[in-house]
This record gives sequence, C-alpha cells and structure tokens, in this order.
Amino acid sequence: MRIASTQYHTTMSTALQRAQAHLEQTMEQMSTGARIQKPSDDPVTSVRLSRLTREDAATTQYRDNIAALKTRLSNNEALLDGMNTDMQEVRDLLVWAPNGSNTAEDVAAMASSLTTLRDSLLDTSNSKDQEGRYLFSGTASTTPTVSYNAAAPLGARYSYTGNGQTQQVVVGNGVTQAANVALPEVAPLLNQLDQMIATLGTAGVNVNDSAVQAQLAAGLGQLDATMGSVTARISKLGGAQNMLETLDTGHANVSLSNQQAALTLGQLDYNQAAVLLNGYTTAVQATQKAYAKVSTLSLFNAL
Repeated sequence: MRIASTQYHTTMSTALQRAQAHLEQTMEQMSTGARIQKPSDDPVTSVRLSRLTREDAATTQYRDNIAALKTRLSNNEALLDGMNTDMQEVRDLLVWAPNGSNTAEDVAAMASSLTTLRDSLLDTSNSKDQEGRYLFSGTASTTPTVSYNAAAPLGARYSYTGNGQTQQVVVGNGVTQAANVALPEVAPLLNQLDQMIATLGTAGVNVNDSAVQAQLAAGLGQLDATMGSVTARISKLGGAQNMLETLDTGHANVSLSNQQAALTLGQLDYNQAAVLLNGYTTAVQATQKAYAKVSTLSLFNAL
C-alpha cells in the first residue's frame, strides 16, 4: 500500500505534537507538584477539589468572624465588669447611708461619691468602638445608649435611646452569635441615683426620715436588680467566648482535614511521573529519528 507524502508528513506531525504535549504536561505537573492542571485531566477529582476549596474558604471566613467577634465580646465583658464594680461601690454607699450615726458631712460626701459613680456608669454605658459606634445600643449603634435631658424633671432625665435588637454574626454553617449587648436597665438606675443624690445632697437632710429611708431602700432594690442583670450578661458573654473557642478549634480541624484531602487528591506521584516522563521523552526522540530517517527515503533510491 502506498502512502502519499502529504499524508505521511501530516501523520508524523500529529504524532510528534501529541507526544510533545504529553511530555510538556508531565513536566508541568512535576514543576508544580499538582497532578491536575485543568479540569479535563480528571473531571471527578476536579469537582471534589473544587468542593473542598469552597468549604475551606467558608471555614476561613468563619474563623475570621470568630476572631473579630471574640475581641468585641471580650471588650464588652471588660466594660460590663467595670460597670459592675462601680455598682458595687454604689451599693456599699447605699447600705451605709441609712445609718443614723452619719453626720451631715458624711451624707454630703456620700452624695459626692454617688455623683462620680453615676457619671462613670453613664460614660461606660455610652462606650464606643474604634469606629465610633455605640456598643450597648442594640442595632442602633449610631445612637447613644443613654441620653441625658437636663430640662426633664428629676428622676426622668436619663432615657434609653438604643433598641433591644441583636447583631448576629455567622460563625458556622447555620450557626450565629450575637455580637452586641443592650443595656436598657441602666437608664432607670441612673434616674434613681439622680433622685438619691439630690436627696442626700440637701442641706440638713435627716437619713432617719421615713421618706428618705424608703427612697434609699427603693434605690437599693433597683441597684440589685440592675447588678443581677449585668452579672448575667457577663456570664453569658463568658459562655459565648468559650463556645466560640470550641467552634474555632473545630473549624481549624475541618480546615486541616480539607487541606490534607485536597493534597491527597491533587498531589503528583513523582515516581510515576518520572516513569512517564522518561517514556514520553523516549517516544518523542524515537519518532523524530524515524521521521528524519523515513523522510530521506525515495522510490527512486536503489535497493
């Protein structure tokens, strides 16, 4: 059977190109260490690797969210703990104030201390983050937590101007955690303190008077309720941080598992690749030599 020169050259060129392509692919695999260079190399494994990549990206985002959230919750906890300390000092004064042996100077000093503590509680309630957003106003983070109106009557000058809604942060697949704390109970306490400060600061006040005693008792009750609420929030924040720590550890383990699976699926077997490289190199060289040799033959050559 005779083969036309054009057909022969085309066939040999195609064979050389195919062998060269295999050779280049193997060399690229060995240089990158990745078995799959394009999805068509192994469609099934490519889909699995793509899924692992998506899962790992989501896990990384969850861990970033957790890191930022833990910092915020820790800051909130520290502020509430400071507020709790101030309220404990207020409580000590309110327990001491009804003592009938207190002099006018003692009572005036208590009123001065209560004023300082009241202002400290107000400042802590209106704490902001680095971006200037109020921490304890719920989702109304651009609005002060507690507003003061000097024109309002005594006992109604402080009002809660935030809301009770929560800012939810995604920390896992279908798992969210509140990032903020609302403190609506602080405004009533500040109003109660305002009234007691005014009463104790009145010249000649008699702490044995039944009306004064009743006001101090009411203030102590309001304070205990607020302290209980703040303490519960501190405990909840601590529990949330422990949960986030556990969740972050779980995400880290999942991420490591995904990375190991992706490595197993996509890494190149260098021993096998070396054998293939040697085979393709030999095939290319043999094809080139055969092509060169046959190309010199002619029907007119004497046998």
